[in-house]
Amino acid sequence: MSLIDIIKKRHSIRKYTDKQISREDLELILEAGTYAPNAGGGQRSMMVAVHNAELTAKIGRMNLAGFDRSRLLGSYVSKEQPSCIDDPTMKNGFYDAPAVVAIFCQNNFAFRVADAFCMAENMILQATELGISSCIISRGEETFTSDEGQNLLKEWDVPENYSAVCFVILGYIDGEQPHTKPRKANRVKIVE
Repeated sequence: MSLIDIIKKRHSIRKYTDKQISREDLELILEAGTYAPNAGGGQRSMMVAVHNAELTAKIGRMNLAGFDRSRLLGSYVSKEQPSCIDDPTMKNGFYDAPAVVAIFCQNNFAFRVADAFCMAENMILQATELGISSCIISRGEETFTSDEGQNLLKEWDVPENYSAVCFVILGYIDGEQPHTKPRKANRVKIVE
């Protein structure tokens, strides 16, 4: 499969079976993340992979606990793959995916968000090639503000000057692959 085919095949999945991905596939997905572009080649970001469905669900609940719906710019994502934006009764911000990768970046670094999302994009493309479903989840910093969250960071040896930016949830889709939305017109211009 060509890279453009992988890009077109990738979808944000929010319905998962309880089947865990293999450790080997997880390691390959993490390796893809380490090769993401990063500002100045500084490699300032780090990842913590949780390959435990119970702990992933716990962190997913922590992720959604402080979700501020008043900051939304829209109120609809998908009928096929509804999000917590579509359904305020959802309690797990990771949609019951059995694995998650938390991406942490150095605080006060101007390009921390860009670095994190480049890592996330590499990981979801690698997951797609492997037949693994994924979704990038925001609300990183809010997830670990509680005492429980701070204890996890200490347990994982996340440096004090780092905080979570985003997550990549991983697993196998429960149901059918969503339809690809048509691309909006007038989003690309070429100037010569």
